[in-house]
Amino acid sequence: MAPMTRSPLFLFIAVYFVVFVASAFSLVQHNYKSNSTNQKLQHKILETQLKLKEQELQYLKMQIHPHFLFNTLNTLYGFALKKSEETPEMILKLSNLLDYLLYQVDKPMVSLKEELDHIEDYVSLEQMRFSDSLDASIGFEDIDDSIQIAPMLLIPFVENSFKHGKIRNQKLSIIMKLKYRNDEIQFTISNSILQYQDDNKEGIGLSNIKKRLLLLYKDRHSLKISKNENWYTVDLTLKTSKNF
Repeated sequence: MAPMTRSPLFLFIAVYFVVFVASAFSLVQHNYKSNSTNQKLQHKILETQLKLKEQELQYLKMQIHPHFLFNTLNTLYGFALKKSEETPEMILKLSNLLDYLLYQVDKPMVSLKEELDHIEDYVSLEQMRFSDSLDASIGFEDIDDSIQIAPMLLIPFVENSFKHGKIRNQKLSIIMKLKYRNDEIQFTISNSILQYQDDNKEGIGLSNIKKRLLLLYKDRHSLKISKNENWYTVDLTLKTSKNF
């Protein structure tokens, strides 16, 4: 061996250099495997969270369906007992609603115009049921077909107005308005209530809608509910766009 290679200092440095290189290589390999494992684990966690959200949304929709069907079928049953001439028209409107409920509600998004059309059908059914005791005012602006919204998002508010609204001065009064401004849907609905009406319990329909809004429009919605001695009012704003 050359004199330099017999030096204890050289041998010490050489051994530690080999150990350092081997350790560095092992560490890099370990980090690569750890990062790969972590990425797979994060991917599985995200997939699980997504499935849970989808299952929760489906569960909420399943809870809405019976409530919606009960209200509309109960109205039809009353007309059938009376053998009313309006029963065929009522069946036609109900069939349209059922078509929307069964085939459109599973879509992630539907046309806002379609949602409003079915709200008008629902109100028409209730108008037949309440007859002269209902004063319903609908102020929907013309909406472009390209505006999208989650299905069955507005109808439960309408159902809620009929379910919890009270007849005052021989009329159940319901006022609905909707407009679209700057990529925002602004929906307002008010129903008459009795003075000092104590109804602070939140029904399943309203509770489900709040959960759906948090899941679908978490940071893109505003829901305000107010009540005075004569009116119960819901103001909903959704941030959306034509290309959502």
